Amino acid sequence: MRNVLGSWLDGPKSAMNQAREQASENRPAFRGEKLGLPESGPGSAAPLRKRLLAFVVDLVLAALITAAFTAPAYPGDWSLLTWLVITVVPVSFFGATPGMALTKIWVARVDAPKMVGPLRAVLRGLLTVLIIPAVIWNFDGRSWHDRISGTIVLRR
Repeated sequence: MRNVLGSWLDGPKSAMNQAREQASENRPAFRGEKLGLPESGPGSAAPLRKRLLAFVVDLVLAALITAAFTAPAYPGDWSLLTWLVITVVPVSFFGATPGMALTKIWVARVDAPKMVGPLRAVLRGLLTVLIIPAVIWNFDGRSWHDRISGTIVLRR
């Protein structure tokens, strides 16, 4: 009982140290270990830099496509709709956006070796638009939008 009460009786510094110790005990050795993924190579969790590069490529592509239809005016919010289309459709059926294909990563379902499908792809896309679910990550390399949609981004 003293150990439980001691964390707050000893002050916030002691409680933080205890929380850090517990977090390091539960932390996997590498991203994707809890899901049974390899540490590196094909099938391992995609690194953040590749995911970010793929996202930027998709954003630029969406802006360019939209600009072709809205010129001479700026694309404005229409590029968001274009981004959703070039994200949802390819991920639904092929598992990768154009940016992901360029960076050699892809989206896979965690629960089955099937294609992602339209419902999961739409959910991922809409949650990415909200930004927060896409930028909060866990130790397995999955963000909230991946966890909610039951997907993970892997290396090819």
